[in-house]
This record gives sequence, structure tokens and C-alpha cells, in this order.
Amino acid sequence: MRFQLLRTALLSLAAAAAAAAASAEGATSLGDPARPAPGAVPEAARAEPYRLFPRAYRPDPAAGTDAPAGMVAWVPDEAEAEAARAAERAQRLRVPVPANTDIVSFYGHPSSKRMGILGEYPKDKLAGLLSGYAQLFDAANGDRDVVPAFHLIYGTCWPEGEIGYLSSAVVDEYVRFAAERGMLVFLDHQIGKYTVEESVRRLLPFLRYPNVHLALDPEWRTLSPMKEIGSVTAGEINRAQELIQAYLVEHGLPGVRMLVVHQFTEKMIQDRSRVRADLDRVLPVHVMDGFGNPALKRNSYAQNAKAGNLPLKGFKLFFKSGYPGAGFDEPLMTPREVLGLAPAPVLIMYQ
Repeated sequence: MRFQLLRTALLSLAAAAAAAAASAEGATSLGDPARPAPGAVPEAARAEPYRLFPRAYRPDPAAGTDAPAGMVAWVPDEAEAEAARAAERAQRLRVPVPANTDIVSFYGHPSSKRMGILGEYPKDKLAGLLSGYAQLFDAANGDRDVVPAFHLIYGTCWPEGEIGYLSSAVVDEYVRFAAERGMLVFLDHQIGKYTVEESVRRLLPFLRYPNVHLALDPEWRTLSPMKEIGSVTAGEINRAQELIQAYLVEHGLPGVRMLVVHQFTEKMIQDRSRVRADLDRVLPVHVMDGFGNPALKRNSYAQNAKAGNLPLKGFKLFFKSGYPGAGFDEPLMTPREVLGLAPAPVLIMYQ
């Protein structure tokens, strides 16, 4: 039931965002985001805190709606009702998704079966499978909701650190498909030979869609993929968050966005204790990557959990693909086992 209610709320937000985008000049291309006129976002509004915190928005179930006996209930006209709906939508956008919701995502590249489950099935089949996994977590996570997501490898690291990009048309296809179904999309950049700032700037235009969030994978920040494990610094992650927040504010874009950062070895995030998690519009999600048996994965997660400055955690699981050399989890941990980790992850990824 909670899963269905959340889908309804997200679909409402997606429809409102799509209508707003469609009415804005130049809003038909992902590469040309709709933006307000200069000065359309007042300086005072920019300075005020944006983010609403957990459970601040939940309605009071004890509040009655019946009018006292003998009184005629007030019925708002359509303009008043629409204004109230718009205010509710705006408030929901200010509540970070992980505040009361777990995210269950399928990871991969749409055109590669070797790189994850997203390349193994068409979108309709993936959405059905993912919905089933989301409901399993919804049954195991108490009073928290669940939302499904696609985690697309947008920038793939090639030999010598070059990056191959998904076309804007493919990204647009997946983002719109997801939005129509109340799903999120994460766009993941493997960085390669480029700077973190260059990589994030490449992703920023996709933030015009309210269901899009971003991700960086330090493993592939290297000139020798598959031969060495790359890294990023705390300063680079902080700069990435600053760029995302500045872009949202400058372009009048709604929502609190997540920035996923993968880690499975200590060197992948250098000076990790200095990574910020206090920006108003950006939430870093610290994901334990890497495959193996449950004991090994629990140990790796415990190492990530030591980074208390990054309170939102994620956990990645690996299906057995059958491709030679492809790692996988044996056995695959169950939803209850994953949610039993301390702290419980808010983002669960399946590759």
C-alpha cells in the first residue's frame, strides 16, 4: 500500500514537471534546459533554507475533514484548489527522497549485457522486475516507503581514460519512461581521464528533470581501467556538490538532488572525513560497491559506515551474469539482510 501511495505522489509530481517543461520555450531537448528569465529567482528566496526534513510533510491522520453538524462545508473554487495542489507539490519537492523512502535501483548500460541488468532486458521488462524487488523491500522496511530507479552508466571509461557517452536521445528515453511510472533515474559518470568538475558539468543539464540524480564512480578515474583502481578527493566531491547546488539555484530547478559516490577500497575517496553533507540542495549518498560473499560485503560496508560525516549509505548487490570474469555475490543477500545492516542503507543497487 505504501509503495502504491508513493508511486501516485511521484506520478503527480512528474506530470506537473512535464507540463511545466512542455510550456517553456526550448524545453524539448535535454541539452537545452528550460530556465527562468534572469532574476526570476529572488535573492531572498535563494538565501532561505530550501530543504524540508523527515516527516515534516506527512499529514496528520487524526485530522478530520467532516464539517460540524448544521454547518455547510466550505468548498474551494477550482483556482483555489489548484493553488493548494501546487503548494503541496512544491512542498513535496523540498523533502529529500531518502527522508522517508528507500530507493531500489537496477544498474547498468542500456547497450551492454556485461555491464549490468539494465542491458539485459527492454525497459518494460525491467520496470516489471524492478517493481517486484521494490515491493520486497517495502515489505521489509517497516514504515518507510520505497521508490524504484534506473541507474544508468552515462559516461563509460575506455582504455587510456577516454569516456564514451550515452546519447541524449537514449537518456531522454529512459528519463521520460521512468517519470511516467513514478521512478527515479541516476546518471553515473566514470570520470576516466577527466576532472571531476568536467564530469559533473557534463551531467548538469539533465537536472532539468526532477526525477534525475547524479553519480560518480571513483574506481574508473584512471588512465588504465581494469588494471588499477582510481580515486577522487574530498575536495573534488565537495566541489561537485557545490556545482550541482549552484546549477539548481541559477536555473530555478526544483528538488533536493542526490549525488552518489561509490567506494570499496580506502584509497577511492581520499581525505574522506572532509566530505561535506551539509549543502541545502544536495545529499551525498555513500555507496558500498564490490562483490563477494555476505561476510566480505558486511565487512566492507562496516568500513564505509565509519564515515559518519556521510550519514546516507548505499549498498550494491551483484547478480550472477554468467560472463567469464564477471564478479557476483554468492549467495545474494536478501532484502531483510540488507536492511539489517547498520546504518540501514537508503539506496540499494542491483547490477
